[in-house]
Amino acid sequence: MATIPVYRWRLAPEGLATRRQLRTAGLRPGGQDVAAQLERPRRRREPLVAYLYRVDLALPVRPMTPGRRSALVKANAARRRCPACRRDAGYVIPASLGMCVPCHDLSEQCAA
Repeated sequence: MATIPVYRWRLAPEGLATRRQLRTAGLRPGGQDVAAQLERPRRRREPLVAYLYRVDLALPVRPMTPGRRSALVKANAARRRCPACRRDAGYVIPASLGMCVPCHDLSEQCAA
C-alpha cells in the first residue's frame, strides 16, 4: 500500500483541492482516490486533516433533477416534523432532543 503525500497547512501545490474547494468550483472528485493529505497543526490535540484531490481529474457536479429536488424537500420536511406531536416545528429537530423543544420540556416536567 503506497502512502500519500502529506502537506502542511497552506503549503499544498497547485492542482490539488479539498472537496469543499472542488464544490465551490462546480466540481466533484468523481471517484478518484485521495491524492494527498493536508494537516493543520493544533495545540495539545491531533492535527486536523483534509484530503486533497486532483483538480484535473475532477468531474462536473451532477445537475439537480426534479426527482432529486423532490426527495430533498421531503427529507428536509421530515427533519422538521416532531415525532411526538407530529407538527412541523419550524426548525430542524435537534438529534440530541429527538423531539421539538415544547414536547421535550413537557416530557421533562412529567418525569420530574
